[in-house]
Amino acid sequence: MMAHSPPIAGGLLLLLVLLGAAIHIPRCLLAAHPHFEGLDDASDAVIDDDHFDYEPSIPSPVISVSYHEPPSDPSPPPPPPSPIAESELWDEDEFEGIPILNFISYPPDGDRVQAPAPSPSDAPERSPWFTYSIEFTFTFFLISFVINYFDGKRKNELIVVAWASKFATRDSIFSKNFSFIGAGDGNNAPYLLKERPDVFKIWASGRNYCKGFVATMKLKKRHDLISRIWDMVRLKRDTITFEVMMKENAMDHVVLAVARSKASKAMLKEEKDLQRFANVLAWTPAGRKWVSEELAIVAESKEVAGDLITEAVLDQVLGEEAFKKFGKEFISLHFSDQYPGSHSKMLIFKFTLPDAKNMADMTMLASLVPYYVDLIGRYNLSSQARSRTDAARMKAAQDASKELQNARREALQKQKEEKRKLMDEADAKLTADAINRRLEKERSRQKKSKPPKKML
Repeated sequence: MMAHSPPIAGGLLLLLVLLGAAIHIPRCLLAAHPHFEGLDDASDAVIDDDHFDYEPSIPSPVISVSYHEPPSDPSPPPPPPSPIAESELWDEDEFEGIPILNFISYPPDGDRVQAPAPSPSDAPERSPWFTYSIEFTFTFFLISFVINYFDGKRKNELIVVAWASKFATRDSIFSKNFSFIGAGDGNNAPYLLKERPDVFKIWASGRNYCKGFVATMKLKKRHDLISRIWDMVRLKRDTITFEVMMKENAMDHVVLAVARSKASKAMLKEEKDLQRFANVLAWTPAGRKWVSEELAIVAESKEVAGDLITEAVLDQVLGEEAFKKFGKEFISLHFSDQYPGSHSKMLIFKFTLPDAKNMADMTMLASLVPYYVDLIGRYNLSSQARSRTDAARMKAAQDASKELQNARREALQKQKEEKRKLMDEADAKLTADAINRRLEKERSRQKKSKPPKKML
């Protein structure tokens, strides 16, 4: 025990000396120097460097402390000495005349305050509904499209079946006026032909003055969800168009159209036969009823309009009172012997289709088809009107031939330009020797083509 006491006693003595110096030196510094009056910590004082002409580098006093390694002892080791601030090592009496330097103490790395790094747990948690919102939206639209496809297809088929059962079955208007109705030859032929989910056609034939007709039903695209919404926005309606093909010798010179005022202007811009032969008639015959004020007449002559818009038609559909009851489904009539297309003599009727439950509302409109087939088949112009229409058609034929010649001339000119362009491109790729050989061939060909000189 006595052999180990000196090292322990020396360490305790050194620790007491250091603690005393730590208590005594700050008090001496504060009392001796005026810069430290009223301050509790010498490390917080700031000295302006401009008061000094030079800045000597004075090394801080180094205190070396030697410890003798104590032998292993079961008793606990003494606590480590507390760190000594640099200001406590400064003695003003020992270094007189040397400027006092400002000691700026920085906290050790362990004591620096660092901003906490964001952890994944601090991020806002998203609910499962938000995470899978895209999948839910896509699935919802997919199911909506599938349901709408079958629903829209079923509704279109109901409208078509309702129309066919009303007008194309036995004892209906068209079955009584046409000997055959269907979409093919034979008794087992279907009544309707489905081209698309929104387009259906029906054929009829077997009547005097005409080869037959084809009725095309263009319905809303109810099977397409986007088209269905768009049709609701622009208020599109289901339509049916009857195209009657008249025989060549069963139709005189007739160009006539009846439509609503806005539709008539569009027809004049779109239909070439109306542009060439007809005009809008602002005319009302004296002493008889006439069409509704909502309608406009585009005709080649007043005679044609007065003869073909009969009293029966006015009482049935086109008159003022009748149009209020049955005219809501009417769109237009268009009769022409100069119709552009595969058949030049055509009667075209265009109506809107009511709902499947109200299909009987267009009975009066459907009856116009066989009525006008017979009326126009028996109609003949007067000699005066016929002479005017002949002159107009002759002029139209001449204009058509000129247009055809101009089109051919333009086509030939275009072919020549293309050929010349190809030759120029080929010449650009040729070498000088090839160009010379080609020129020699051209000269020889021209010499051969010249007639020989006559000998005197």
